[in-house]
Amino acid sequence: MANRYAPETGNWYKDETGASFEVILVDEGDATVDVQYFDGSVESFDMETWEEMELTRRAPPEDWSGPFDDLDADDLDTADSAARARDWSDPLDMEFED
Repeated sequence: MANRYAPETGNWYKDETGASFEVILVDEGDATVDVQYFDGSVESFDMETWEEMELTRRAPPEDWSGPFDDLDADDLDTADSAARARDWSDPLDMEFED
């Protein structure tokens, strides 16, 4: 089955083995596609190989820690208020903590 997806930088895919990856570069001059797998490894495919792959589009993984093999459970703790997401829509309205 031919691949029906044109490679687009930033899109996530899953191949026939179940491996998830993101397209990080499409080089039309060299006709190559560079991808980064969830575990952080990088691979390059020529355009012909890309078109032969059996791919499924997928959403980016919610777990961002895949490429970081040296994280402890404490590193993932978001209980600290400094690590929480904030509304950055208007930085002039921010209150700074002492």
